[in-house]
Parts: sequence; structure tokens; C-alpha cells
Amino acid sequence: MNKSGKNVLLVGVGGQGTILASKLLSEGLLALGYDVKMSEIHGMAQRGGSVSTHVRYGARVYSPVMGPGEADVLVAFEKMEALRWLPYLSPEGMLIVNNHEIYPMPVILGLSEYPALLEVALSESVPRMLLIEAAETAAELGNPRVMNVVLLGALVKSLGLDDPCWSDTLGSCVPPHVLQINTIAFRKGLDLV
Repeated sequence: MNKSGKNVLLVGVGGQGTILASKLLSEGLLALGYDVKMSEIHGMAQRGGSVSTHVRYGARVYSPVMGPGEADVLVAFEKMEALRWLPYLSPEGMLIVNNHEIYPMPVILGLSEYPALLEVALSESVPRMLLIEAAETAAELGNPRVMNVVLLGALVKSLGLDDPCWSDTLGSCVPPHVLQINTIAFRKGLDLV
């Protein structure tokens, strides 16, 4: 197995399941034999604030935190968060964006506008971008809350890590009553890449 390391930054808004996706990613990477370090920041997450998780893996990893320009992959659960965290993506990095908008309070109150055509601006800013319909896919599955696992599947496929171990990882990290829908969501995410 190739043990070359990668830096993955997952970003979103509180309540989107960013931390669960990061936990699943970390557990799966451990099952694949990698050394993994994870650091999460979720200050005002419970009120819809920004959430970010740094996941670094490889043969040997010493620190969980990456700096600007160091993320090999940036996974944004919401388009505005992609823009906010774009400075962390390396020049050769890949941006995976959920084609989903969550309006912050200033937009809701009419004090500002959500940027139009944000996905176009993002695609012009990075050489490699994958726009994923994770929210739409999760809604089609009948459970919008599995959007995070759809994105996880897309990330795993993008990293070339699709391995049978992910079924066990899902089984150990999600409650039994939602395991089936999460397994289906993960497979749908794999298929979206």
C-alpha cells in the first residue's frame, strides 16, 4: 500500500455533519493502515457557524493542523464555506464542493446578498474542482441528513481509497437504525465521482 500522505480540510456550517464525516474519514484511514491526525474547530457550530476539520494522514503524521496552501483536498459542505477556506487549498489541490447554499443571517435579514454564480467563481479559482449534488442526492434518498456521507463517498473515491473497509467503518460509527441509509448514501457518493 502506498503510504504517501495527504492533507484534507473539511469545512461547513454547524449541523451539516462535518464532524461525523471527519470521524468516519479518520476511522476509515486508520483501518487502511495510515497514521492519522484530526483536529476540529466548531466554535459557534450549534448556531450555524463555521465548522472546520483538519485530517492529515500518511505513513507518519506529527501534527493535525495544516496552514494556508497546504490542503491537498478541500471538501466544502456549502459553497460560501468553500470560498472562505479557499486560501488553505494548495495550488495543485482539489476542491470538492457541495452544490448547496445556506444563507447566513445578514443575507436572511436583507443586509447583504449571497454571491451569485459562486460555483463559477470557484471553478475559475482552482484548476481541479468537483461540484457534487450531495444535498440533492440525500434528499432523493429520503434523508437530507446523509448529505455528509454522500460527500464522504465522493472524497474517498477522489482519493482513490475506495476499499471494503468503509462498510465496517460506517457500522462502527453510525447508530444501527441509520446504518442502511448511510451505507446507501456512501455508495451514491462513490458513484458521483
